Amino acid sequence: MKKNTSFKKAKLLVPFLFLLFSSIIVQAQNSKLNGKVVDENQTPLSGATVLIKSLNKGTTTNTNGNFRISVPKGSYNLEISYLGYATITQEIQISETTTSTFVLTASAAVLDEVLVSAVRVGANAPVTHSNISKKELAKRNLGQDIPSLLNYLPSVVTTSDAGAGIGYSSLRVRGSDASRINVTINGIPYNDAESQGTFWVNLGDFTSSVENIQLQRGVGTSTNGAGAFGASLNLLTDGISQKQGGQISSSIGSFNTLKNTVKFNTGLLNNHLELSGRFSKIRSDGYLDRASSDLESYFLQANYIDDNTLIKALLFGGEEITYQAWYGVDAATAASDRTFNAAGAIYDNSWNIRAFYDNQVDNYKQDHAQLHWNQKYNNTISSNVALHYTRGRGFYEEYNQAWGDDGNPINVADQVAENADNIVRRYANSHFYGITYSLNYKNEVVDFILGGAANKHEGRHFGETIWNRFAGTTEIRDIYYDRPGNKTDVNIFAKVSYKITDKLDGFVDLQQRRVSYKAEVKNAPLVDEIYNFFNPKVGLSYTANEANNFYISYAKAHKEAGRGDFKEIANTADFPRPEELNDFELGWRYKSENMKLNSNIYYMKYVDQLVLTGQVDNNGAFSKTNSGKSYRLGIEIDADIKFNEYISIRPNATFSNNKNLDFNRDINNVPTNFGNTDISFSPEIVAANTISVKPVANLELALLSKYVSEQFLTNLEESDKKLADYFTNDLNVNYVFIPKSVFTSITFNALVNNIFSEKYISNGYYDPDWGTYFYPQATRNFLVGVTFNF
Repeated sequence: MKKNTSFKKAKLLVPFLFLLFSSIIVQAQNSKLNGKVVDENQTPLSGATVLIKSLNKGTTTNTNGNFRISVPKGSYNLEISYLGYATITQEIQISETTTSTFVLTASAAVLDEVLVSAVRVGANAPVTHSNISKKELAKRNLGQDIPSLLNYLPSVVTTSDAGAGIGYSSLRVRGSDASRINVTINGIPYNDAESQGTFWVNLGDFTSSVENIQLQRGVGTSTNGAGAFGASLNLLTDGISQKQGGQISSSIGSFNTLKNTVKFNTGLLNNHLELSGRFSKIRSDGYLDRASSDLESYFLQANYIDDNTLIKALLFGGEEITYQAWYGVDAATAASDRTFNAAGAIYDNSWNIRAFYDNQVDNYKQDHAQLHWNQKYNNTISSNVALHYTRGRGFYEEYNQAWGDDGNPINVADQVAENADNIVRRYANSHFYGITYSLNYKNEVVDFILGGAANKHEGRHFGETIWNRFAGTTEIRDIYYDRPGNKTDVNIFAKVSYKITDKLDGFVDLQQRRVSYKAEVKNAPLVDEIYNFFNPKVGLSYTANEANNFYISYAKAHKEAGRGDFKEIANTADFPRPEELNDFELGWRYKSENMKLNSNIYYMKYVDQLVLTGQVDNNGAFSKTNSGKSYRLGIEIDADIKFNEYISIRPNATFSNNKNLDFNRDINNVPTNFGNTDISFSPEIVAANTISVKPVANLELALLSKYVSEQFLTNLEESDKKLADYFTNDLNVNYVFIPKSVFTSITFNALVNNIFSEKYISNGYYDPDWGTYFYPQATRNFLVGVTFNF
């Protein structure tokens, strides 16, 4: 019955998918401009944007820097832009057929790109990827975390503990959780070294300091940091601004949400030095009861630049205080009181809640320092060296109630010192530091990078009692556990892109990685593991003509287990095994003047994949188990179609099959083979669409739709342990006003999330003692904001 419901809802997407294949854009133009975009050394620039604003018509260059655009005869201003180069506007007269070459000059930002050259790929590289620009991010940047802003990219599923995208939020890609998504900021690893997760709550409003983001699905490049088993997410922070300016941005919304941001930049001082910064504060009560978030963050940057040198120093970080919301709700409560939050509940002996502890919070600070030195030696050779340091410290505080042997709360009068109510703090204290480096040789034929990294994590996990109803012999601040966790991660890599012919490009990426991990983990022997991984990647990209590009790639990746995977294991022989992935990708990219289409088939073959069990620990982290052999097979399609200067759509869809092969588990201490089962948290259909309408100048209305099919919480395909499918819609409004003085622009944004008030659930878990629990997401809610640029 559920499958039928999924099918019916999936049919809602048919109009969007149909447009991918059946939209015929009829044009009456009979004149063509054939052009080529190169740099000062006559090197073709692939992926440069060519735009005729008066006609709202544009295209991008292919691997050889060539483009073709059809327009009526006449005179036009042609704008050509490419990241890292100065944008040019040139008037050109177009007759029957016109051929021209356009030369772009490198700007200060070209050195910025060296920061991420080791982890980024070009437009026609044999890697499945999506790019999202600062301009696109700004349209919905009203306080929600980065996962929410990436929700409409292909194969992405997002969730939020508090239910409204502020606080603890995460994303999955192709069914892989956050610990399998390699995240870098300016090429520096961001994933937590031990858990391997990504905690965006520690970087509130970081979107306001991001220049662009690239999401690589599959193994991707994943040059630095933990191995990517679902995706690589590469963030490049704000580039250098030639002119001084500033920004004041504020937004308000449902659940008493308030965001305030102030940005500034000095522009280039004496043509060499630029200073910039941002300060943000976000406050929200959250959709769930008491699921509040209080986030403060900062971003400071200093740049020194001359013709061939860029030195970039960054300090950024944040502090978060969030009321815990990781307990979820059972099915009955989700149906009757879906905002209920059990965190901090104190029960009487009749199981009635008599109070909530007011400081059941997660409190954490994280500060990052990065120092980058980019050097261009000549027209072909450049280098990047980066030093980084991250300081993390904080705790979560918890009221623990005394429970009797019968599972009921114990009356205060009956408590004894050994079993009494108490309040504890569990701390995480860490230092993460290291160096990354790369040397790049690039000409018209070859692009070669040799690089590596050496990173060290020093962690300490400890708990202290801050209150006990009957103290006995305990003292305030008594430490009741203290466990270190130290990790060293060293890698070296070589990657080369080679132009075999004018139409065929080859790609090879070889990485050797060595990981040493020593830690004390709860109820487990001492962890003292060393891993050596060799990760090769190869691919071919074939550009048949200006419209069509095909690629094929193979990548092998390995990944070590995270800290939580070692918990509650009695013998070292039962420690989790490292994972292995063989990723095969076959893709086709098509582009015309009014349409871009990307499609690919992927086959991800795993050995000892650590799949989510569906169970969580006492702070909401999901447990994992080796599944033996498994695979993910799917097809991804995404497009950008412009019907005219007023209407465009961006549909995407993923259809996949995700299976454990001969899945074995002990049930009541009896080994049991369940055969081939669906991998947990892996929906078969993930689809999205954006319909954008520009009725008048500077006004854009966008309807954003998202569909996720049903998914199991465990790997046993149990009908009572799964999430129902859901289909949601958001409305985004953007209007830019250009005043005559004081401000360069004033932007008004509005976002109505879940406009049809769908009661959906995007995450959950299973507790063997208490049953299935869910994380309800917010019904209809809104955010509105205004940004003053000067």
